[in-house]
Amino acid sequence: MTLSLVSPDEVRTAFSQAMSDMYRHEVPQYGTLLELVADINAKTLAADPELAQTLAAGGELERLDVERHGAIRVGTAEELSLLRRVFALMGMEPVGYYDLSQAGVPVHSTAFRPVDEAALKRNPFRVFTSLLRLELISDDDLRRQATAILAGRDIFTQEARELLELGERQGGFDAHQAERFVGAILETFRWHQDATVDHATYQALHDAHRLVADVVCFRGPHINHLTPRTLDIDAAQAAMPAYGIDPKAVIEGPPPRRCPILLRQTSFKALEESIRFAGRDDGSHTARFGEIEQRGIALTRAGRERYDALLARSRELPPAADNAAHQRQLGEVFADLPDDLASLRQQGLAYFRYRLSDTGHAALAAGETPPADLDALIARHWVEALPITYEDFLPVSAAGIFQSNLGDTRHAAYASESNQAAFELALGRPVLDEFDLYARLEEDSRERLRQQLGQ
Repeated sequence: MTLSLVSPDEVRTAFSQAMSDMYRHEVPQYGTLLELVADINAKTLAADPELAQTLAAGGELERLDVERHGAIRVGTAEELSLLRRVFALMGMEPVGYYDLSQAGVPVHSTAFRPVDEAALKRNPFRVFTSLLRLELISDDDLRRQATAILAGRDIFTQEARELLELGERQGGFDAHQAERFVGAILETFRWHQDATVDHATYQALHDAHRLVADVVCFRGPHINHLTPRTLDIDAAQAAMPAYGIDPKAVIEGPPPRRCPILLRQTSFKALEESIRFAGRDDGSHTARFGEIEQRGIALTRAGRERYDALLARSRELPPAADNAAHQRQLGEVFADLPDDLASLRQQGLAYFRYRLSDTGHAALAAGETPPADLDALIARHWVEALPITYEDFLPVSAAGIFQSNLGDTRHAAYASESNQAAFELALGRPVLDEFDLYARLEEDSRERLRQQLGQ
């Protein structure tokens, strides 16, 4: 009998929904966060019909309510490599390399996510996955102890390992197997109240860095946040206190703009959760939190260089008194970056998806000859240029979120260099380059357009 396999998109969607349900149970404020974001998004769309039309044209509305990103932290190369295999069965690939050690966080990371257009429209679920850099623990004895603790744990159940191997052999799962696979993998990300170490060991690792304790001292990489997407993060930040949520001090990322770029993020402060240490001492652990993001247009390499230069300039300014002052400061610096889609496109600063408009379809049907130049096609409304959504992350913003929720700003940048080669060796494959992916999406749309126009 031929096995009927479900698509990786279906497995990814089922897993992201199961993760969301589990996290809502574990962190009730996450449910409140979802209500807040849904309210803000509904109000934003009602107040801005042009935005609603643009999102609908780009296929963004359908994915908005299901969109999430999660974040986990693993301790060993084997754990990272196994997760790569797990996410591959969900249609997710590692995109980008992020070195957070430069900001005082002893990890380097990638984002597992879908990469092709159809999969992104179906469900753009992402998991920002960080690998602990044990070599950055300065105390030799403590580093050896952490290494031994991690070597003694298995973050996957036996069922999860068996299903992973089955899915790889078959090239996927049937519906029943997929359901079992989602349930088994979910156990890896569940919060476990019992620490695997005694209180003294936990405290020593905590004193080295709170994130080290979070990674090393538990049975697995519990999900530490899930993030819905809002269309107006400033409104969400302002509304959080009314929903009983205490937001972080400032929104991370670029300032408010008419044409949002890249990624802006905020969060509520991390929960203090009770734990039981080996030896039965009771204590608490603070690491898990809720986050909201607003995504804008993906910038080209030239656009990203401009962004990074402006961000560096903004970091030379004196600290602002509050979020409003911080956003004003950023806005003044970022005035040097065009804030309209036409300029971003014409200057080659952002990526766009091109498609034949209703006007273009009608003109072709009437036998009219299309202009040969893309700008002329756009000017005559034959073609629409739709912004391509940024699907990835910003290392400075990620570090800012981590630090604010770990309550740990003592650590300056570690005295180390970025080590993408070591990360990819642990991962078991190279990470994909985000710019190449966006360029391919844009070029694919151009090729479809050329075929439609007979050019």
